[in-house]
Amino acid sequence: MNDVQNYYSGGFAPEMVIIGISNDKNRMRDLTTSKVTEMYRSPFKQENGEAVNFSKFIETELIPFVENKYPVTNFRTLIGHSYGGLFTLYSLVHHPELFSNYLAIDPSLDWDNQQLFKEARDKVSSADYKGKSLFMSLAGHVNMQKTGMTLNEIKKDTTDFTIFSRSNIAFSEVLNQNKQNELAFEWKYYPRDLHGTITFPSIMDGLISVFEWYQTENIDKHNMPTTTADEINKIVRYRQHKLETHFGYAVPPFPEFLINMQGYMSMDMGQMERAKMFFELTIEYYPNSPNS
Repeated sequence: MNDVQNYYSGGFAPEMVIIGISNDKNRMRDLTTSKVTEMYRSPFKQENGEAVNFSKFIETELIPFVENKYPVTNFRTLIGHSYGGLFTLYSLVHHPELFSNYLAIDPSLDWDNQQLFKEARDKVSSADYKGKSLFMSLAGHVNMQKTGMTLNEIKKDTTDFTIFSRSNIAFSEVLNQNKQNELAFEWKYYPRDLHGTITFPSIMDGLISVFEWYQTENIDKHNMPTTTADEINKIVRYRQHKLETHFGYAVPPFPEFLINMQGYMSMDMGQMERAKMFFELTIEYYPNSPNS
């Protein structure tokens, strides 16, 4: 996650505070969404099905702790893989107010005979997900005992060996059939990746997907010496309004160093009106900066 953010921060994704929750000891207990006493027709005694308590921990303890310690906002992204992906979709279905974006990486939707999928099927049609985004992924090992099956073949299969992938596909189809809830949704299949390797490409593609609206527009106009100061100003104001609409609060449309650099580049090219405009924007957006 940190590597992806380092590469894509700025033009593709905003700056963010990354919080990792270690869950080595109680992963199944905390991330599974309903209680089971048997699995694949055999007794199952491991502690499970406490996602409701884990969600409460995030809401009442973790988020307040982070908000008190760091200069963060309420625009949050939840990322989970496998059981973590199951919990991510549980949060979207049952607690959508906690996060703005969701990345569910190869989620274990087969859990408890697809119980979360059945709950979601009843809820997503009437849900209001305006302003929220979800990226879901599926790894290539879609049949636990057989290779080479197509997704269409998987959808028609009824064995336990495909229930993991079938659940994933079925969940994505339900979301695609309910676009009236306004969820920005993308699903991606990674045929060359396994369950253990899909995390990195999913985080990369997922962040680019849920922050597609954030990506910088009109870069060519910024770089063209013939673009006037008024045109540049309109582009900057458009981005300012766009970011405020999506975030729900005002943020500078560009980092200070970038606006400042463009001001000096304009001076070097003898374009003093553009330079003046950029420096005035720096003062406007970063009034407490000594440089401004």
